[in-house]
Amino acid sequence: MVQFAPHTGHGAGRRIYDLLRAQIADGTLPAGARAPSTRALAADLGVSRTTVTAAYEQLAAEGFLATSLGRAARVASPPATVVNHSGPSDRRGKAALALSAFGRRVAGMEMPGLPHAEPARIDFLYGAVASRDFPALRWRRAYQAELLRHQHSLYYVPPEGDATLRRALQGYLRRARGLACDAEQILVVHGSQQGIDLCARLLLDPGDAFVFEEPGYLMARRCFEATGAELLAVPVDGQGLDTACLPGDDLARLAYVTPSHQFPLGGVLPIGRRLALLQWAQRHRAWVVEDDYDGEFRYGQRPIDALQSIDTDGRVIYIGTFSKALSPQLRLGYLVLPTELVAVFRQAKRMADRHAPVLEQRVLASLIDNGAYERHVRRSRRENERRRAVLLDAIGRHLPADARVEGTAAGLHVVLWLPFLRSQDEPILVAAARAQGVGVYPVSPLFAKSRPGKTPRPGGLVLGYASLTPEQIEQGLRILGAVIASWNPAAERSLPQR
Repeated sequence: MVQFAPHTGHGAGRRIYDLLRAQIADGTLPAGARAPSTRALAADLGVSRTTVTAAYEQLAAEGFLATSLGRAARVASPPATVVNHSGPSDRRGKAALALSAFGRRVAGMEMPGLPHAEPARIDFLYGAVASRDFPALRWRRAYQAELLRHQHSLYYVPPEGDATLRRALQGYLRRARGLACDAEQILVVHGSQQGIDLCARLLLDPGDAFVFEEPGYLMARRCFEATGAELLAVPVDGQGLDTACLPGDDLARLAYVTPSHQFPLGGVLPIGRRLALLQWAQRHRAWVVEDDYDGEFRYGQRPIDALQSIDTDGRVIYIGTFSKALSPQLRLGYLVLPTELVAVFRQAKRMADRHAPVLEQRVLASLIDNGAYERHVRRSRRENERRRAVLLDAIGRHLPADARVEGTAAGLHVVLWLPFLRSQDEPILVAAARAQGVGVYPVSPLFAKSRPGKTPRPGGLVLGYASLTPEQIEQGLRILGAVIASWNPAAERSLPQR
């Protein structure tokens, strides 16, 4: 006889199911044994017969019990294999052996840490933007209008994205980035990161090589490395990628660049280097992936036109995003593709996730069409220019006099070099600042290679400012200056006299 402890109330059916299944698993109820009748078991446990019947039906559906009309339920023979969910097993190690080569490369990669669950009180996190800057009222109105718009049915849209957004982007890119394209060349993606990943998967094979900025955007580098392609790190200087160092052979199938605001150092690629890069790509039949992650935010003069705007050979893949102008949580970006790549990128996008969210695409299209988006970008640019001015002033007043700042002409972050700091000591300074409530981030992980035989580079920090108020920026730099002074007496002697 099966022994149960009586249970009443909510979940009785689940408890009956779990107890029977456990007794089948441990052999208490062997194969072929009769299960108690539903009527008797219901009486023993003080529950309704319907509750017991539902538990038996679930066990039968899963193959643990065999039932037939007019006959008592019996344990299936042989009983179904029971999976133990109670704790970890050694299968984790076996599963790793079954990974593809791509999976093994991904599993072995050192990835950037995710933001802390509890952000620092004053967090200079680059890539974050202020929630108060989001055009919530305009977005809500447009969202409600699209939500109430009648549709004949709800079904998937084409993988390249909603036609209204692609047409709106076609006009916007011509006005804002000097880029003339056809709407058919535009592919809407889940942020620039998916665009980078599609480029990596479709354009690189194991054994190929790719050109990458040194230092550069780590998540992009990892996408390209995951394909098994070889990294060719090309140095950057105050003007971005040093095109004189581009490889002379045909091994490189792709070059990834951030020409409008090099990440992280902030250089803007001048016209001579842009032409040299395009000529190199044409000569070697290589693709150029242009990541225009924050090109709309240039201060003192209009944004630099996109590299693709001067590409006459169809070698440049342009990647744009709404993460910096609106929100990284929106997860909307787009590619402008050379015509010959359109079909295969659409197919790959369809295989990955069908398409990006449609309602958000249509809301965004309406904001671009009625001019609200561009007005928002102009307001955001003014706000971030004000934040940047406060940041630079506070660095001058609170940090050592030999601290050096790069990347101030555009974008939403700067790089702060600290000559007294060794690069390997960046984590110590970062931890000390966080202990005082200030989040700052090391620059060294953005470098792909060490510099054997060369003068060691100093330590540095990447400071994002787009999510902070001017008051927070001022307070954060004052605290950081105090942390540096207490941590490094030599730095204290170099602090500006106040």
